[in-house]
Order: sequence, then structure tokens, then C-alpha cells
Amino acid sequence: MIIVSTCDLRYLCLSLFKIVGPDSTIAELTDFICAAQMAKASDALMGELEEKPKQFFNDYPNHKKRRMLDYGKKQRFEKKLLNGDDEQIRLPIPMIGYGVPTEPGCITHRTLPEAAIGPPYFYYENVALTPKGVWDTISRFLYDVEPEFVDSKYFCAAARKRGYVHNLPIENRYPLLPLPPHNINEALPLTKKWWPSWDPRTKLNCLQTCVASAKLTERIRKALEDYDGTPPLSVQKYVLEECRKWNLVWVGRNKLAPLEPDEVEMLLGFPRNHTRGGGISRTDRYKSLGNSFQVDTVAYHLSVLKEMFPGGINVLSLFSGIGGAEVALHRLGIPLKNVVSVEISEVNRNIVRSWWEQTNQKGRLIDLADVQQLDADRVEHMFNSFGGFDLVIGGSPCNNLAGSNRHSRDGLEGKHSSLFYDFFRILNMVKDLTTRH
Repeated sequence: MIIVSTCDLRYLCLSLFKIVGPDSTIAELTDFICAAQMAKASDALMGELEEKPKQFFNDYPNHKKRRMLDYGKKQRFEKKLLNGDDEQIRLPIPMIGYGVPTEPGCITHRTLPEAAIGPPYFYYENVALTPKGVWDTISRFLYDVEPEFVDSKYFCAAARKRGYVHNLPIENRYPLLPLPPHNINEALPLTKKWWPSWDPRTKLNCLQTCVASAKLTERIRKALEDYDGTPPLSVQKYVLEECRKWNLVWVGRNKLAPLEPDEVEMLLGFPRNHTRGGGISRTDRYKSLGNSFQVDTVAYHLSVLKEMFPGGINVLSLFSGIGGAEVALHRLGIPLKNVVSVEISEVNRNIVRSWWEQTNQKGRLIDLADVQQLDADRVEHMFNSFGGFDLVIGGSPCNNLAGSNRHSRDGLEGKHSSLFYDFFRILNMVKDLTTRH
């Protein structure tokens, strides 16, 4: 849904026609507004926005300079167009939730609404920066529990701004050991040799479901090779913007490349080759990883369960992708007695099943493709068979919420994010069964 202030509608229409032309169709105008919303949210995720320079390097051909200047003009217009469509005000700075291992100021006590007190324990994740009202809706459905907003840059070398609604205790948390690398050079040491002094990045931005094209990295290489030594400031700004947008790293002199899937696995806390093999394409690996949990972050929150369930835990895992929840619990040393995993992607189900076998799990894994299979009768049958569910955990894919999605930012009514309502439906059934038993 596109939200535009009524008082700005006339200005918006005039400005749009000036930029995209008077002959534009309604579809083209709509697409442009969506692109503007995407740009703003992406800037918020990537940090401080660096404005495009008004003049680019003189050695570039004139048609390329015009194209870049037009892009800068469009970006400046988009910044005017977007006036508070996202819930940026609610996001804390720093984004450390109730505390992280590397920062002071942990909160060790909170009061939960009575309806939210477990068992069962529940844990729901989604992107932090959402359209207005989304987190209010999520909290309202999940028994008025306030979200805990955490950026995974405090746990690894990549940012991942997420909100977590849960009823877990928050005292006596502890991180997974060994602690993962916390900056780019530690995580990717081979890049250090080629890293230019004018690239100040120490952290990567949020890991997405897609990567930069070879054409883009080639354009950047050619732009840099026009200069000996340090390029002009305008070129640096152009290159750094693309680097931040696509998480490009230096692999040679004037040579940038996107992250490899195994590097993304490492940054997200998964075991090496977790998504490799079994006929899974590189494209599918990036897609699956981009929609996954950051394991170290989630494990820190789940660590409180270790003492509570020394004999093992029964888990209902809803839409958690490639098994980030299961991997986190396993790495914490919490035995997985029974896991019911609901995941529509066959690729993801195969990844979880393969990991389950390779780690010699002693418990039982039941994987389902369709969440509609979990009706009241089936949930009750499983509940009685397992003796209850201790943890209901999951998250919706980001497709309808993240600012980088141009055409499908539909909030909680979108095809993918509407799965949240199934999460609540199933959790409510489990709570009712727990109360009755």
C-alpha cells in the first residue's frame, strides 16, 4: 500500500510528472513511488545516507555523467517524497534490546502481561524497519509483549536489524563460544591486503537474498582503473555507495566482489556448507540465507532455556527457513527431543533435514510444507504425543516488510508476512492446550 500525505498530493503529482514525464502511466508512477519508499528504508538500514555528488569525475563520458546526475536528482526527490512512512522513531539507538554481550547497560528484569507468561515459550522475529503500525499489530496479537530490537552487528561482522517478540526470561543470558569475528577484516582476512584506506567500512550491511551483478563490479573496476592511486572524492563516494548497498568486498587491486554463499553462512552463524549440495543452486542458497535467523543473536536469547530444559526440548518451528532456531539450540547444547518444522520451501526443508542427519540428532524431526496442515486436531494430537510443546519459534520472510522490496511491501497483509497470523493462530492453540493440561 502506498501512503502519501493529502496535503502533499498536489506537490507530489507535479514533481512526479517533472521527473518521469507527462506521458507516464499510472503503473509507472506507482512504481516510482514504490522505488522511493524502497530507497528510504534501504538508507535507514545501511546507516547514514551519503548524497550523490552533483558533479562526477570529468574523465567519464558525457552520457554516463548525465545518467549519474539524473540518478542524484531522483534520490534527492525521493528524500522529499518520503516523510515518515516507517517506524524509525520507535527503534532504539543503540539497537541492543535488553543487552548484548559486547555492550554495557543490560536490563535484567521486565514485567510481562499476564496473558504472555509461559509456558509455552514463544519467540517471533521480523525486520525492525517496517511500515507504520506493523509492530503495534504484532505486539497486540502476541499478548501485548513489546518487541526487543537488536542489530546483529553486535554479534557478528554484519548488521541485521530485527525485532523479537518473546516471553523468554532475559536474565542470565550468555553468548555462543567462541565469539564470531566482529569486523570485516577478522571475518574475511584475505580482503585486508586489498582494502583501500578510503573505504572506512568495518561492518557489512544486512545480508540480502540477492547479490550484485558481474556488470556492476566490472563498471566499478573500470571507473577505478582510470586513476593511479587514490581516486577523486566523487568516485570514492560512488564506489562506497555501491559497496554498502551490495556488501561488496575487495578481492584484488580495484577489484570488488559479492560475498560467496559460504561466507554468508559464516556471518550468519551457520556451519560451513550448511546450504551446499543436494542440487541447491547458488541463487537458492542466497535466497535461503537472506531470509534466515542470525544464529548467534538468536542463541543469545535462547540461552536461558539451557538450565530450564536439561533433558531436552520440544519445539514447534514455524517458517524459520533453513533451521536457524534448531541450529541455535543445538549449538547451545540443548537436546532436541521433538521438532515439528513448518516450511513451504522444499529447498529449505531439504537443508534442515540434511543438517539433522549430519549432526546425528537423537530426537524426531517432522517437517510439513503447508501451515494449513496444522489444524486444531493435528496440533492437539502432536501435543498429546510429545507431552506438550516447550517453545514455539519462527518468523515471517521479509518479502512484504523490508524496504528493499520494491513491488511487494504490503505489510502484514502481504502474501509472505501474512504468515504471522498463522503463527499467532497456532501459538494460541498451543497455549490453550497447555492451560487445559
